[in-house]
Amino acid sequence: MGSVCLTLIAVLLLKNSVLACKAPDVVESEKDWWQTAQFYQIYPRSFMDSNGDGIGDINGITSKLDYLKEIGVTAAWLSPIFKSPMVDFGYDISSFYEIQPEYGTIDDLKNLIAKAKNLGLKIILDFVPNHASTENEWFKKSVKREKGFEDFFVWHDGYENPNGGKRLPPSNWIQAFRGSAWEWNDERKQFYLHQFAVQQADLNYRNPLVVEEMKRVLRYWLDMGVAGFRIDAVPVLFEALPDSSGRYPDEPLSGTTNDKDDHDYLTHIYTENQPETLDMVYQWRTVMDDYQRIHGGDTRVLLIETYAPAWFTMPMYGNSTTKGAHLPFNFNLITMLHKGLKATDLEKSIGAWLDKMPAGRTANWVTGNHDQRRTASRYGIELADTMNMLVMMLPGASITYQGEELGMIDGEISWADSVDPAACNSNPQIYEKFTRDPSRTPFQWSNSKNAGFSTAAKTWLPLAAAYETTNVEDERKSPKSHLNIYKALVNLRKQSKLLKNGTYRFKALSDSIFVLERSLNGEKLVLLVNVGNSASTINIRDFDVTLPETMKTSIMNVYSTKSEGITIQAGRIELSPYESLVLVKT
Repeated sequence: MGSVCLTLIAVLLLKNSVLACKAPDVVESEKDWWQTAQFYQIYPRSFMDSNGDGIGDINGITSKLDYLKEIGVTAAWLSPIFKSPMVDFGYDISSFYEIQPEYGTIDDLKNLIAKAKNLGLKIILDFVPNHASTENEWFKKSVKREKGFEDFFVWHDGYENPNGGKRLPPSNWIQAFRGSAWEWNDERKQFYLHQFAVQQADLNYRNPLVVEEMKRVLRYWLDMGVAGFRIDAVPVLFEALPDSSGRYPDEPLSGTTNDKDDHDYLTHIYTENQPETLDMVYQWRTVMDDYQRIHGGDTRVLLIETYAPAWFTMPMYGNSTTKGAHLPFNFNLITMLHKGLKATDLEKSIGAWLDKMPAGRTANWVTGNHDQRRTASRYGIELADTMNMLVMMLPGASITYQGEELGMIDGEISWADSVDPAACNSNPQIYEKFTRDPSRTPFQWSNSKNAGFSTAAKTWLPLAAAYETTNVEDERKSPKSHLNIYKALVNLRKQSKLLKNGTYRFKALSDSIFVLERSLNGEKLVLLVNVGNSASTINIRDFDVTLPETMKTSIMNVYSTKSEGITIQAGRIELSPYESLVLVKT
């Protein structure tokens, strides 16, 4: 895409603004299911509680599959459901082959997969390869240096303390949840690496036994009928090797904070984005492809968590000779945007992915997940529909975090109610900077007790305050609710060959006005967005002279006063504050 974009930009500059890239003409073709899918992330602990213990579970998800079908989900990705002491709520796995009892059983999962299949839905599991719980049998055996497990994790002697006392850790590396990434194990008399909580020991991927065991895990769950995996924390999978003397390199100071326990205190050049990681992604893709070749059926997908710079993320797609992830997650709409964003910010964040994406690959768009503040809280509730419109109308796959279709906002979580280790490892004065609890509050099904999530006296996290009006039951009844706007967008996306195969073109017309155009065989769809708090009048034929003089309204956000199906003049379109609307040819 890069050379195409550069050529177009050179010849199509508009006054005082840069025209964003236009995709080359594409031939209308049949795409694989994942290329235009609506992926929906479920945080099982907070989705639906079936047994009244205040915690969501697998049977709760099964009971709500009809809702997923209703909103047009293609595949539901479940955050970890494996056996775990729940230090990091499932991301610390004590058995990769068992289900966490409070979530259900293997049979419950099989039932979920079977019922989903009957509804035409796919189930994707969260795979957490970087680390295992210190309660995992692998770790316990490694501590004892049992044969085959001696080097299953990353161990090091550390260094003698010149002042006496406890030995010093192997390097200055800092974990994601504050403090040293090294922990002394008194039984083994060595330090082990943990890039997350102290109870999450890093597996050693330089050990072929680890590599093969984790491939075995993937095949085990594929045999269960899952459609693929979302792979967690991929950029930290490998770390730099020790030097010839056995010493790990210290990481340089970042200069962004004086808090020596904060992960951001260092620049992570030795613990993130190592070249060996890419080869591991390619090996996992081979597992997916081999499984399909042997067993048949639809493509088993590989989705990769990629909080990494473009130079490392884009090769995760693969190269000219090797296939990589089907979709390395695109977090540009998270990492490059902020509250009070401008239309130019949208243009840059979208272009930064499409311009760098390798030819022939599929884009994807993510605005939220269980680790981020909810979309409506991060950008403001006034842009909740707008972000869904972008995700559904840009080329490629969409990823929705549970509740984004409702415009759910974050809960207010006190220090006393905090359970996230990222927050609990800090203190009452600074925990709000680190906590992920606010975006994990229970899903809002109705305005009844506990928002219809649970019959328990107390839920595992308090509810967000807005559940009385922001919930599935009430929004279903309102034609112009966030939920119904979301459903209309998905329906348009499913029915429109233009959105599946069409070219794209986008541009910030001003600080507040953004336009996205999709075209195919003379048909056009236009998304107009006003991110500003004042009205604006625009002529979209200045953006594309081939647009007709009149167009019809199709889908509008909650801030629009326009009706569906009315004809408007393309040369003079009035947009209200925060208004977004989809236009079609008359």
